[in-house]
Amino acid sequence: MLNWETSKPRNFFTADPNLQTLLRRYLGETDYDAFRPQLSALGEQCAAFIDEACKEEDRIGNHPRLERWSHLGERIEHIEFHPNHHQVGRIVWQSGVMALQAQPGNTVKQMALYYLLAHNGEAGYMCALACTSGLIRALQQAADESIRDRFLPPLLNPDYDQMQHGAQFLTEVQGGSDVGLNAVQARPAGDGSWRITGEKWFCSNVNADQFLMTARASEAEGTRGLGLFLVPRRLPDGSTNSFYIRRLKDKLGTRTLASAELDFQDAVAYPVGPIETGFKTVVELVLNTSRLMNAVACAGIIRRAYYEAAHYACHRQAFGSLIANYPLVQEAIADIQSEAYAAAATGFFLAHLLDRIETGQASDDERAIYRLLVNANKYITSIRGTEMVHRAIEVLGGNGAIETFSILPRLYRDMVVLESWEGTHNVLGLQILRDIARYRLHEPFFAHWQARLQMVQRPQLQPLAAQVNGAIGRAQSMLGRMAAGGERCQQAHARRFMDRLAHIAQAALLVDEAEWEFNHGLSTPKLDIAAHFIQRHLVEGYDPLDDEGYLPRLERLMVTA
Repeated sequence: MLNWETSKPRNFFTADPNLQTLLRRYLGETDYDAFRPQLSALGEQCAAFIDEACKEEDRIGNHPRLERWSHLGERIEHIEFHPNHHQVGRIVWQSGVMALQAQPGNTVKQMALYYLLAHNGEAGYMCALACTSGLIRALQQAADESIRDRFLPPLLNPDYDQMQHGAQFLTEVQGGSDVGLNAVQARPAGDGSWRITGEKWFCSNVNADQFLMTARASEAEGTRGLGLFLVPRRLPDGSTNSFYIRRLKDKLGTRTLASAELDFQDAVAYPVGPIETGFKTVVELVLNTSRLMNAVACAGIIRRAYYEAAHYACHRQAFGSLIANYPLVQEAIADIQSEAYAAAATGFFLAHLLDRIETGQASDDERAIYRLLVNANKYITSIRGTEMVHRAIEVLGGNGAIETFSILPRLYRDMVVLESWEGTHNVLGLQILRDIARYRLHEPFFAHWQARLQMVQRPQLQPLAAQVNGAIGRAQSMLGRMAAGGERCQQAHARRFMDRLAHIAQAALLVDEAEWEFNHGLSTPKLDIAAHFIQRHLVEGYDPLDDEGYLPRLERLMVTA
């Protein structure tokens, strides 16, 4: 076991050639070379100090606790953390992961840092970073200048002891994902500020300095009546704003992240943009940011699960041989590895699209692809994340269930929460169907992947491109049949259709990436990875028993571990 432990990566960036290649492609060689030292420094911290610090902070008894009153009897609504929390936080913010958002066009770089951090699960900060990122976008693109100038600068400050971070509170007990039922009230105070009264049910990162939240600001029904507001934790005189923490949530996962139930009683708030566009801002800027970051976090978690399982398999002896020599173990490793590559492919593609959108370079078709894929990708990466961490636990056998043996049990618990954050699977599937019906987003989506696949020139990749093209045709046919069946038919099959959309995008990107890497003279396992992924998810009637290349492919992918 000691050999297994010492064999694992000491730097999550330098150990990940796929990440390096993706960044070279999306950033260009010059920009990548300039950014690489920052990535390497964080990759080393994530594999060493942050890994150990988060392990200690997640032990029973070290989780956040609520301190409602100071020693003098002042109401403070304070969250007390283990000391490791703040040591990790200093590294996180010093990496520049939030400061990068000061200028548009840095999403790929930001997601690279975020992906590396996610190798340690939620770790008490991934939610905070995602919420802060969405708040930054809302302030930059929707808020009045006076609100932006007041609240934005501390969110971009890389100094942990000076910065502020954000939270987003949407969920209410009576509605949950049905945000249109939200009942928290907002009323104007007559001086440009508003007062918020009511209850929010699931408030993660409750220790944040700035709360971004929805509240009913007009008599309009549903989401049309919701405004978007910023509620500062403290008032200008330093006193606590008028919110009250009922209790912290006792969650299955993300235990070092403080989540709570809150009551607001005339809390001071400031509108973020026009009241009538509040929910639109939430979806387009806040939730879509979180959905992208949630998916990138899942990609990082799958990659960490791959390290744990693959290195274990290469050191664990059973029945007279390393278990890495057994086809069942090789298959598990190939599944995890291919899903890690697929999740990274769509995550960084979306980050690249967002950079093009925010720098004014994106076409209408690219905007449409982003709108559809950001939802499908959040769904598929979270589903596969849970599945792949479970596969990794299976490789470790009984050791995989021991909290002190490896990170895998913590990753598994965190993945359950990541599946629900930023929209449940059913909500995302139905949103995709509504967007297709209203905006016909499927047309540029399918056309984009067909065009990419038609450009594949390498003979060894063309059969895979043809298989993905065939899957596109079947998805188009499926959509037509669902539409003909009516609304209930569409709802019943929404998740199956979302599976196909996500798998098509991931498979097309893997083929496209493989061609780019071959054309640049790079040694890459991506031909085998793309074949394994496509045959698992997109080839109808595929039977590994009929494929003479299946076992050799598993052996090659095991060697790359």
